[in-house]
Amino acid sequence: MAFLRRLGWFLAGLSMGMVLLVFFLKKKSGDNSMDFCYFPNCRVLKDMRSKSLIFDGQLPITHRDSLLIQSFLTEGTIDFEKSDTQAIPCKTYYITHPIADKYWIMQAINCKDTLIVRTLTPVN
Repeated sequence: MAFLRRLGWFLAGLSMGMVLLVFFLKKKSGDNSMDFCYFPNCRVLKDMRSKSLIFDGQLPITHRDSLLIQSFLTEGTIDFEKSDTQAIPCKTYYITHPIADKYWIMQAINCKDTLIVRTLTPVN
């Protein structure tokens, strides 16, 4: 009889834990989901997406497309070897992203409150 009582308590706790886990995972995968970034590339891109976007004056008007820049900030890969991650007050990052069978590199200056897009060039 004691075994059945312990089994009942175990199953009750297990079912409550499963309900909480399903609620948490559903929230993670929904439209307004929580975003878990564990790798440096994901963390830096997430930080850049949260800032206001400024285009450098030297950037051609044809490249001043916020949707194009957002594709770099969601699907791009940061070249940490080329980037200056120790600069103060603003860090410089080089982000690569394939667009229409070409790789493009975006140079972005990541400051405290703003993200400045300096250059956007194709790679041969």
